[in-house]
Amino acid sequence: MSVKRAVIPAAGAGIRLLMATKEMPKEMLPVFARGVDGRLLLKPTLQVIFESLHGFGVSDFCILVGRSKRAVEDHFTPDASFVTLLEKNGGQLLNELNEFYGKISTSNIMFVNQPTPRGFGDAVYRARIFTSTEPFLVHVGDDIILGQNNSHLQRLVNVFLETRGDAAFLVEKVEDPRQYGVISGTEVRPGTYEVLNIVEKPKEPRRSIAIVGVYAFTSRIFEAIEKVEPDESGEVQLTDAIMNLIADGRKVYAIELIGNERRIDIGTPASYWNALKETLQASTGV
Repeated sequence: MSVKRAVIPAAGAGIRLLMATKEMPKEMLPVFARGVDGRLLLKPTLQVIFESLHGFGVSDFCILVGRSKRAVEDHFTPDASFVTLLEKNGGQLLNELNEFYGKISTSNIMFVNQPTPRGFGDAVYRARIFTSTEPFLVHVGDDIILGQNNSHLQRLVNVFLETRGDAAFLVEKVEDPRQYGVISGTEVRPGTYEVLNIVEKPKEPRRSIAIVGVYAFTSRIFEAIEKVEPDESGEVQLTDAIMNLIADGRKVYAIELIGNERRIDIGTPASYWNALKETLQASTGV
């Protein structure tokens, strides 16, 4: 058994990154990457995530998009006229574009609209027709995990399948966990925890193990989301749904990033600047 389906929420308003995100989804902001011929490139964050999942063996993708922002659909739809334009102008970067389009052609990609920002839980719930009863991954569209050979995804899926849990996700130890969901639980093996509690954005955190936005779920998550009451801002939180799983006696596990693995977040101007520096360093070794 393996996990071949992935849901990528990319419908956020990107308010903290205005004015750049007024018409362009924040998930399309570029970061540095190496091309197929080794040259340094800029790629949309969402493409980097897609290529990582594709390289891991995911073949079916559901990308959740927001209202009036066509950039995501356009980018993931092969453009034959643009290929011809590159060919007529010497073909520079033609191999890179064809490589990307080749990955698209070997994938099944569905776009699902989240017309209003009703929270992460609501976004995942909208993918239930796509996932059906199959297990699936969720990878937020504004986090990149730097590491080697998708080892973080392999460890996540291994724990998820071996334990037969209903949810598993990545975590990391951070200095200031107040902007994240923070877990507590029992360490069942080095770097792997059975999750007993999650506190979303604690004002006075007692622990420092924060959720990274990469998850594996069974279809039971949808029943758990249905039980969640919207918060004060009208949003349905995914962490509340995960807590419903735990309350129902379902097993939930957290797998810690190790070694040089690290989360790169593009959600604010400061973190996006850091993402550019980190991805440049990872791409050039400088």
